Amino acid sequence: MRKQPLMLRLTVNVIICLGLSATHLPVSALSTDKDQPIEVEADEANLDDLNKVSIYRGNVIVTQGSIYMTGEVMTVHNTEDGDLDYLIMEGNPATYKQLPDNNTIHDQAKALRMEYYELKNLIVLIRDAWVKQETSTLTGERIEYNTELSQVKAWGEPVGEDSQTGAAAKKKGRVKLIIKKQK
Repeated sequence: MRKQPLMLRLTVNVIICLGLSATHLPVSALSTDKDQPIEVEADEANLDDLNKVSIYRGNVIVTQGSIYMTGEVMTVHNTEDGDLDYLIMEGNPATYKQLPDNNTIHDQAKALRMEYYELKNLIVLIRDAWVKQETSTLTGERIEYNTELSQVKAWGEPVGEDSQTGAAAKKKGRVKLIIKKQK
């Protein structure tokens, strides 16, 4: 059985990539974060090397340098080689913040579910997704961010039933991007 610090080191790429919050703006995480130790706190931790999964439950807090993540349950899935495959952080909401280089304002994100797929270079914020970077915010029901290509896709909340026919509405809710001018 691997020791917990190794499992914690496997989450380093996830934490750093989550720092690339899901907006179209240029993102630059604090360059020294990746060199800092990772600390995971939770009420309970279950490490299953046979199935390559670790689960942290209850007031989960992850810190690494300026990175600060919170949630109720964090599940880390590893490949057969022990590398990170994907990570899921759930909460009410799950939160994330990181300080970019040469900035005093933290990038922030929150959603009921945050997923990071390392092999796909993909971060997915699901249900009540919200991202703030400096003075800009993006909200939607689902926000996907390709960390390699710096591409964002956002979806609004599906609209419910048509009040007259009772049929499922075909149009979707909207996403919202607010860009405030900097002084």
